[in-house]
Amino acid sequence: MLLCRVSALLAGCGRRSPPASGLLQRTLSGSCGRRQGAGSGGSGEPGRYRDTVLLPRTDFPMKLTGQKLLDRELQIQQECSFADLYSWQREQKAKKEFCLHDGPPYANGDPHVGHALNKILKDIRNRFELLRGRQVHYVPGWDCHGLPIELKALGELGTSGLSPLQIRQKAREFAEAAIARQRAAFQRWGVMADWDKCYYTFDGTYEAAQLKVFQEMHSKELIYQDYKPVFWSPSSRTALAEAELEYHPEHVSRSIYATFPLITLPPKISSEGLENVSVLVWTTQPWTIPANQAVCFMPNAEYSVVKRADDSRLLLVATERTVGLATLLGTELESVSTFKGSMLEGGVCRHPTISDKDVPLLPGNHVTMGKGTGLVHTAPAHGMDDYSVASHFQLPVECMVDEEGRFTELAGPELQSLSVMTEGTDKVICMLKECGALVLEEKCVHSYPYDWRTKQPVVIRPSKQWFINTASLKDKAKEALQKVRILPESARSSLLAMLDRRTYWCISRQRSWGVPIPVFYHKETGEALINKYTVSHIAELFREKGSDCWWELPTETLLPPEVLKKSKAGPVSDYVRGEDVLDIWFDSGASWAAVLEESDPRADVYVEGKDQLGGWFQSSLLTSVAVRNKAPYKSLVVHGFAVSEKGEKMSKSLGNVVDPDEVINGGKDAGVPGYGADALRWWVAESNVFSEVQIGPSALNAAQDGISKLRNTLRFLLGNLQGFDPRLQAVDPKQMHYIDQYMLHLLRDFSIKVTDAYSEFDMGRVIRVLQAFITRDLSSFYFSIIKDRLYCDPEDSLGRRSCQTALEEILDGVTRSMSPILPHLAEEVYLHAPGHDEGETLFRSGWIKSSSVWRRPGLEEAVEGACAIRDSFLSSIPGKNAAQYDLTVAIEPGLLFELMESLQEEPTSTCSQLAELMMAARVSLSGQLPRDLHPEAVVNQGTFLINLEGGVIREDSAFSIAAVPTSAARCPRCRRYTAESSDCLCPRCQAAVSQTR
Repeated sequence: MLLCRVSALLAGCGRRSPPASGLLQRTLSGSCGRRQGAGSGGSGEPGRYRDTVLLPRTDFPMKLTGQKLLDRELQIQQECSFADLYSWQREQKAKKEFCLHDGPPYANGDPHVGHALNKILKDIRNRFELLRGRQVHYVPGWDCHGLPIELKALGELGTSGLSPLQIRQKAREFAEAAIARQRAAFQRWGVMADWDKCYYTFDGTYEAAQLKVFQEMHSKELIYQDYKPVFWSPSSRTALAEAELEYHPEHVSRSIYATFPLITLPPKISSEGLENVSVLVWTTQPWTIPANQAVCFMPNAEYSVVKRADDSRLLLVATERTVGLATLLGTELESVSTFKGSMLEGGVCRHPTISDKDVPLLPGNHVTMGKGTGLVHTAPAHGMDDYSVASHFQLPVECMVDEEGRFTELAGPELQSLSVMTEGTDKVICMLKECGALVLEEKCVHSYPYDWRTKQPVVIRPSKQWFINTASLKDKAKEALQKVRILPESARSSLLAMLDRRTYWCISRQRSWGVPIPVFYHKETGEALINKYTVSHIAELFREKGSDCWWELPTETLLPPEVLKKSKAGPVSDYVRGEDVLDIWFDSGASWAAVLEESDPRADVYVEGKDQLGGWFQSSLLTSVAVRNKAPYKSLVVHGFAVSEKGEKMSKSLGNVVDPDEVINGGKDAGVPGYGADALRWWVAESNVFSEVQIGPSALNAAQDGISKLRNTLRFLLGNLQGFDPRLQAVDPKQMHYIDQYMLHLLRDFSIKVTDAYSEFDMGRVIRVLQAFITRDLSSFYFSIIKDRLYCDPEDSLGRRSCQTALEEILDGVTRSMSPILPHLAEEVYLHAPGHDEGETLFRSGWIKSSSVWRRPGLEEAVEGACAIRDSFLSSIPGKNAAQYDLTVAIEPGLLFELMESLQEEPTSTCSQLAELMMAARVSLSGQLPRDLHPEAVVNQGTFLINLEGGVIREDSAFSIAAVPTSAARCPRCRRYTAESSDCLCPRCQAAVSQTR
């Protein structure tokens, strides 16, 4: 009964095909178009049968390098209408849309490998989705405003003597030139988009959409104006947001330990023996001491008054820090009194450099014990935590630092006009030393914020700015992120941590090149006039005229009577327009509102570098949650940075910058080759993009080598499909040879793996799966088996057409699988491939066309069982030529025997499917080995586990093999050892030659 079930399963694999020929003994050349004499080297006339052997023929070049490669890529882009592909697919009907929202690159320079990594990664996924039948929504954009562009545009001119409109004109021209260069590069890389319909943050329509987001957030009281400390760049003379900072890990500060004399002991502490106590504080920013308003302690910590052994001075410090301080000061510290931090409340110190100023001791949640003394010098004007303390205890917030980072008159005549970070710091330390308050000075190497544009250190200073209340949005943002898939998942914690650190977001900038904040101020009171009527009117003007009109139009046009009336405001003459512009992170963070479909402005995915965790990912999330209570993306993909081959950050000073233009076209030096756009794309795909991505000659040569090997495989496939039309000559799967059916089964598995890898943004896995399929399943296995059948069987024979049917499906599947990564090569192959009309392109014809009928029960076991027997055979004759042996396979009656019978009906054969798989001269199949084995016979045994119907049918089957050197002669045409004599053709070749004559 069991055997009947197996027979039924095998019957589903198709009727038994006519016997097929076996392996070509000495592999015929795979070089397409190179026609070797099939009969050369044998007896008879040399090359006599050359023209009867069907060697591969194709015009597809084996190798393309140098200028020929570059010209061919450009030719492919033209012939296959790369420029029109995006518009074409937008016009097609599709059940689903795939939206990848493009994070706008900054329009301030030439394209670099970071651009290449990002844009190509996006394009690979977009092309994959297009092939799968989805309508792709992808609109490239550029971030066009901001200080870097303004500074580069003006160069050495600076802003002196230029009006805002003059500055804006120069900045716009600079941005447009940078955009043109970047756009041309993206197109050369093969990035699919409608390049005539991009988005730009300086476009009036975009700016109007941005102001609509601003207005909705302002109406919800999420945007407000306040006077509070912000990161301030003296080098740029503007406020900065957290996302505009770079932290320098080896910044050197002059840290100091200084004393504040305790003039009023805390009420809860006994005064006995505690006369002349000084509070010891530590800071890395001595210049902030003049602005001190308090000293903070940790209420739950323990504090001690200690006596220095060297000078008997009494110091108040945290008990936990005593040992470390004793080492640092180089003296013993004897504990005099110990008490809880909460008992310090009510104590008052004298300011060390301002003798008539009292400084209270206050509890602070921000006090830590990791460094310092456990007592924190607090200057509300120059620290975020300090400001929180001041707000709670209603301390004054006195700013002694101007926009250029210099002390103001408020700091006193000794400090006025000194730069706080340099000579101002020197002077404050001298003043502390003169009054006896300086205990110790040392260098401190630590991480410190720098302006990301000017690469200069920033300060914290208060100013009147516009803010977004991110504290009130955090919980909603975190809740929205729970529904967002993040790749890699490890990036989620970084995104959440950066959200936690941001209590507010300063969105105003004191520059000209940006979107003006649509606010008017009363000339006398300074009160801001901003509401839904004023903002909506300005947004409409921006839509029509662009934001230059903020400076071009008279105030009467910006604030017309009807708007003033709705606003219940006084006459227009009472108001003056504001001069600040919006932070560029607010510009780009509102892109979801300006670019995505209005029906559901939520993208399937945002794909950017890890620096955007605190940048565009966050600003987009906050604005979207504020307006719509949901994230603007369903998933995030976070990739690493492009670095040098040594893992170093790219720098002109180090000479390790890789220019993508030189990668494609070659360098000025003749020794620097041009790899073409596909090699650059292969580099992106092959890399682990979730970590730092290395690029250099080794990586690019590896990419070139990978493409070259792939190209040779494709050429072999094309060469053996010469003259084959799958629309007319394809063999029904049920009639195909088992090995050919098995390859379609492997092709289906391959297509599933590739599809899954693309869906997971794992392009590296796509390449690994592709290379494994080509190397292991095709080159090392299938191609070595079928060459004899392809070259020497009659051209129209079922066996040869069966093989070509499989090869055509394999060619199509491999070409489509690689096409998102290598679109130029894929379209070039498609131009040479059979089975479609002239002018048809791959990207307009769909994804891999695998069929469920390719997965047939019993087929896998039949072929893999035969392969297990073959492996046993080949391992028994190491280093020998299998084609010179006759093989006897002995299997007791059972499942395995029936499976092998499906590959060879006759007891013995030279041209069965089993003989082809075994690569032997002749194969005999029996229930047991003969007793009178040849003296030279090599015997081996093995087992094969059969697993059918999901494990319902399982059988561990044993087999034996005996290999004996064949007595047959080598055929002068096919070179298999199947002829009666060396000057006589084998029966198969006799039939084939007779058909060609």
